[in-house]
Amino acid sequence: MTGETIRAMISRLRKARGWSQDRLAEKLNEVARDLPTLGLNASLGRQDVYRWEAGKRKPREWLPVLATVLGVSREELETATAVEEATAPAEPRTVDDFLPPDDPFAPLADGPGRRIGRSTVVDLANRVHGLRLADDVVYGRDLIGRARRDLRSAVDLFRTTTHTEAVGRDLLRGIAELAQIVGWVASDAGEYAEAEKVYRLGLSAAQKAGDGTLAGQLLGTLAYQVANQGDPREAVDMAVAAVDAAGPDAPPRARALFLDRVAWAHTRADRPQEAIQALGKAHEALTDEHGADEPVWTYWVSVDELEVMDARVYTELHRPLRAVPLLTQVLDRYDTTHARELALYLSWLAVAYADANEPEEAATTAERMLTLSTGGASERTADRARVVLESLKPFRKVPEVAALLGEYPAA
Repeated sequence: MTGETIRAMISRLRKARGWSQDRLAEKLNEVARDLPTLGLNASLGRQDVYRWEAGKRKPREWLPVLATVLGVSREELETATAVEEATAPAEPRTVDDFLPPDDPFAPLADGPGRRIGRSTVVDLANRVHGLRLADDVVYGRDLIGRARRDLRSAVDLFRTTTHTEAVGRDLLRGIAELAQIVGWVASDAGEYAEAEKVYRLGLSAAQKAGDGTLAGQLLGTLAYQVANQGDPREAVDMAVAAVDAAGPDAPPRARALFLDRVAWAHTRADRPQEAIQALGKAHEALTDEHGADEPVWTYWVSVDELEVMDARVYTELHRPLRAVPLLTQVLDRYDTTHARELALYLSWLAVAYADANEPEEAATTAERMLTLSTGGASERTADRARVVLESLKPFRKVPEVAALLGEYPAA
């Protein structure tokens, strides 16, 4: 295929009009505001145009507006996009590559209803945080019903009401945060397909709200699930795109969290060097004092949590001499009311002890982990229990291990 690429076409037509990248962004925003049915967030800036012209992002949903502003047909722009995709070298994937194909936040056909204001957004934020805290102590199948209902109500609220642009953005942020929690709960219940759909819904809401950090949170959480339940190479693309979406000025705890997910994805993809490098970057990010203010949802990110991820990576890479000291120190002071997380972290410690040829310690730790299991509500703990018991099988002649395997025969 020959012809002009979309990046070259945008640059050429912009310069022919004598416009700067800032000016083109302004023009596009003006037209987007006059076409509300497109559902675009009219807050483009110079950086967005720069990314299009540098080939770092594709305009995609902005093609109708670009056609109007630049005086060309949408078909010409689509042809140029196809040329670029066929001829350009593979570019790093971005958040846009993982968005759902349609607009899940378009107004319903029967039109908007009552007008809502700031108090409704505050109420949603409070309910979202309440559900977030509930997930610390109530798990998977025990929480999924309430979580689904809250998300469905929030999306319906956005689609059936009228509100100012500012209230709409905050409402979208609330929906995105809620989707991240609901996706996490669905994944904990073993409903991975539903979790992925919910994560992508939340990603769309965060993008529509113009919140790159929150978009990184949604995509990074999806990457974590894909690393564990799907193709780890795909997870690496997602996790790296999440870091890129948040940008270098993201809040320190958020950026550290996203880099930890990059490390985990590389670990699952059997890329140890890249994984360890990402761990180091996560610790550096946590000490950065120049990032934006932290969002509420990073409340749990700490040095201890990063060290747990360090230890999990080292365990997966079969480096127990690094993993065991980290986990034992953190778990000695871990909040025992968070039974699921404590059980999960103990599971990696048990596997690390087994790798270190310490079957008695592995059995003792495994027994504590299994006792803390969440009564079948969490598929995460069930998966890890199977992994732990499997790691103990080579030591079945050790009395402590034999007793444990006899009590829990199904690995």
